[in-house]
Amino acid sequence: MLRLSMDAKARVKIGSFDRGGKSRDGAKADDHDYNPKTTVTPYGIFLPELDELFLYFTESKVTSDFIVDILEDFWLEQKHRFSDIQTLLLNQDNGPQNSSRRTQFMKLIVEFAHKHQVNIRLAYYPPYHSKYNPIERTWAILENHWNGSILDELETALKFASTMKWKGSHPVVKLVHKTYENGVKLTKKAMAQIEKQIERLTNSTHEVFPNLGNWFIDICCSKTKVI
Repeated sequence: MLRLSMDAKARVKIGSFDRGGKSRDGAKADDHDYNPKTTVTPYGIFLPELDELFLYFTESKVTSDFIVDILEDFWLEQKHRFSDIQTLLLNQDNGPQNSSRRTQFMKLIVEFAHKHQVNIRLAYYPPYHSKYNPIERTWAILENHWNGSILDELETALKFASTMKWKGSHPVVKLVHKTYENGVKLTKKAMAQIEKQIERLTNSTHEVFPNLGNWFIDICCSKTKVI
């Protein structure tokens, strides 16, 4: 089983704005940030056991499609390293775009599992507990790294992200150019078909997490079941 910790950082305004820190080169920022050139959202995939970080930046919306697209990009490029892995454990908060009740997300993640013949366990953090998601620790490092610097261009933000270090290593940084829109939903009939392909562990008697079944969903596609 390979554990992936996933989440988005708050949107970042791009422009000559004060970020609250101290600049090493004495550069001065604008007093107000009313009209940014653009805004960008960093979304991370973190491998806690390996201390590896993959950062995807988007100027568009963070939607269900975006989340599964970057997961697929990650897996297509990295799966050769994990040929013995049959299950991906996805740690996420229970946000509006990746909730197990978000029909579009569940449709796409089920399609991903079947396409790549890999089991998926969705392991959500309950409300007010997302701070325990390991990816959250990396955002503090990124913020400290570019704090005090003027992110006046998108390329500047990407460069700062690529030069940060987590446990001595730089992250893999990518800019996603695709535009995403909210509001994609399945009909009740279509979602009923998705429900047949997943297992909600609400009534689980598993000795490790008997009271957390609401936050665990299994999608089994390989010959070996999720453990």
